[in-house]
Amino acid sequence: MKVTVGVSGGIAAYKAAELVRALQQHALDVHVVMTEAAKQFVQPLTFSALTGHKVISSLWVEGDAEPEADLASAIEHIDAAQTTDALVVAPATASTLAKFAHGIADDFLSTLYLATTAPVIVAPSMNVNMWQHAATQANVETLAGRHVRIVPPGSGYLACGMTGEGRLAETGAIVEAVLASLNHRNDLSGETVLITAGGTREALDPVRFLGNRSSGKMGYALAEAAERRGAKVVLITAPTALRAPARCEVVPVITTAEMRHAVLGHFGDASIVIKAAAVADYRPVEQAEQKMKRTGPLSIQLEPTEDILAEVVSRRRAGQLIVGFAAETENAVVYGRDKLLRKGADAIVLNDVSREGVGFDSDRNAVTFLTRDKAHDFPEMRKRDLADRILDEILALRRPHAKLVTETDRVFEG
Repeated sequence: MKVTVGVSGGIAAYKAAELVRALQQHALDVHVVMTEAAKQFVQPLTFSALTGHKVISSLWVEGDAEPEADLASAIEHIDAAQTTDALVVAPATASTLAKFAHGIADDFLSTLYLATTAPVIVAPSMNVNMWQHAATQANVETLAGRHVRIVPPGSGYLACGMTGEGRLAETGAIVEAVLASLNHRNDLSGETVLITAGGTREALDPVRFLGNRSSGKMGYALAEAAERRGAKVVLITAPTALRAPARCEVVPVITTAEMRHAVLGHFGDASIVIKAAAVADYRPVEQAEQKMKRTGPLSIQLEPTEDILAEVVSRRRAGQLIVGFAAETENAVVYGRDKLLRKGADAIVLNDVSREGVGFDSDRNAVTFLTRDKAHDFPEMRKRDLADRILDEILALRRPHAKLVTETDRVFEG
């Protein structure tokens, strides 16, 4: 498969050579397109030697040339656009992002972007203030809404001497994004997927609440992956610090009761329900009307919240797939399978949150996908990649679904 690497004019341009080599290790035919500014940081000869292909940096033939040569060069971007299987731009400067977002085609790379229908991946790299500027963030959001895959920059010491977000993402993360885009599927077309995410909050008084450590990252990754694979996605989300995936219908909630109301209001139209939210199991019986003062030991009476997953299962219609999540700190598989049987869901995605570096508030996770007859372990990986693996498992339930429903009903009827 052919991958085109676009290199724009930032100090991180030298890292594109490492990216080219990493992509070649996956048996990909890599071609390189450079902006004029990029040539001030790395010579085209470097990439030509690495790839064995001509490096394109201009819409026109340089120097004196026959008109036919200029004509051939002028339409070269069309051929490149039609023959590439993916376009990855690394580094993507603020200027490049702005051109892409606003449809400006004044060099070969920006023209190629407009002409291609292949998946596009951009890995921004710039000064921290440029990255955080409202204009840049708006451009990133626009591109994400057009299904451009964004590999966000890392944080650390920058070439300009400042510290913060703006470093080009690690090569491995960019490669993973390219490989995921090349495996693009439309296998959720026609499906409506309802996903819950985040951690619900139960108020103690006007300024305090009972909550949990859920960041919502897994649920948001599932929403993004499902939408990318063609589904209509309804994302019911408790408070998070995350930007909602583009093109999803987003329903914000705070409490468990609000989440229950939202889920019951939308799940009837869903063909797949994924309950990834960390729902509070208890809430205060009474909420203080004013801020509670610290006066000594405090006892708070709690009551159970609604069991949304069990209620959804009890109301399911024929053909719906319902998947829950479980976070455990001990005997994870035993407790996860017990939850699966008690709730009557088709599957449970089990998180062992006692493991360091995965799960809550991490970009990585390792889970077990539990059904009545199997336990499929997924090793630690990025949540974005894990989301696709979970969706693969859910779709695999589609064929035997009628049998699963019958067996579940028989078991829970005694």
